[in-house]
Amino acid sequence: MNNCIFCKIIKGQANSWKVYETEDTYAFLDIHPASKYHTLVIPKKHYTNIFDIPEKELNAVISTVRKVSKLYEEKLGFQNIQIISNSGAEAQQEVFHLHFHIIPRKRGDGQNIRHYTHSEWVQDFDEMIEKIR
Repeated sequence: MNNCIFCKIIKGQANSWKVYETEDTYAFLDIHPASKYHTLVIPKKHYTNIFDIPEKELNAVISTVRKVSKLYEEKLGFQNIQIISNSGAEAQQEVFHLHFHIIPRKRGDGQNIRHYTHSEWVQDFDEMIEKIR
């Protein structure tokens, strides 16, 4: 945790531009923004990703994501946002402190997150469901 930039932000050891804060969460502008008001929401305690955060703390983070999103809707008129969280290096997580991105979007903003789809996997759905039962 000593080298975690988000832990340093919480401790006041690194600069941030606070948007919103609760006892358990902190929301601030992303220093590498994909759009204006691109915001990160983090738990104040260090959790690496979705797999190790307790449900209570996750609920607090998600609540803050919604509050910040509603703030942007009410104050700035944003009607379109993406909410993104990556867990694990192969899922493109770069900072290993759980965080959610709130990225305001508008037509023609140059952002294009696309996933390649695999409709051939539909035939495996029954087997896939059996593996998780």
